[in-house]
Amino acid sequence: MQEKENKKFHVLVPGMQIPGDWHAGKIPLNIVAGENTVIDSSFCFKNFFSALPLGLKVGNSVTFWRTSLAAEENAMIEIGDYCFIANASLVCSNKITIGNYVFIAGGVTIADSDFHPLDPAARLADTIALSPLGNRKKRPEVKALPVIIEDDVWIGYNATILKGVHIGKGAVIQPGSLVIENVDAGNIVSGNPAKVISILP
Repeated sequence: MQEKENKKFHVLVPGMQIPGDWHAGKIPLNIVAGENTVIDSSFCFKNFFSALPLGLKVGNSVTFWRTSLAAEENAMIEIGDYCFIANASLVCSNKITIGNYVFIAGGVTIADSDFHPLDPAARLADTIALSPLGNRKKRPEVKALPVIIEDDVWIGYNATILKGVHIGKGAVIQPGSLVIENVDAGNIVSGNPAKVISILP
């Protein structure tokens, strides 16, 4: 008996419209994806606005399942080989880099910017600029710092990783953690803000 074809995932191909996709979108053209990299829906790219020649570079055997790849006009997301990203949100203004063999669980948010000013007066000016009658070109400067996640990292459910964070090889981010500082290789962190609770041997 012939095995039934798996329709849950589709090979990630630039410019493709996925047959039978519940979201009527296309995969962006400015991406590069390796062999056996799959996606469940073009909805992953609903907020992908990168206008760079290369806005997303993905390695081999990566799975995107219910994941949001949100990228602003000058943003670049780079992901290595053999990663599994499930129901997570990558929100990129500048650059997010993810290594090989990285597991990112559901509800995780990785953001390389605050996406609004921190100074109260600047926040008010930003609110006015973003209003229906405002001028988006007059938005105050918003700080963005690249996020780097090295190989063999595990990020648990509902963790949040914020701008400028560098997570070393083999680190474990416990569920619900808020990571605002660098995490050394092999460290296990937990909490809000995340602190080291153990070091892998």
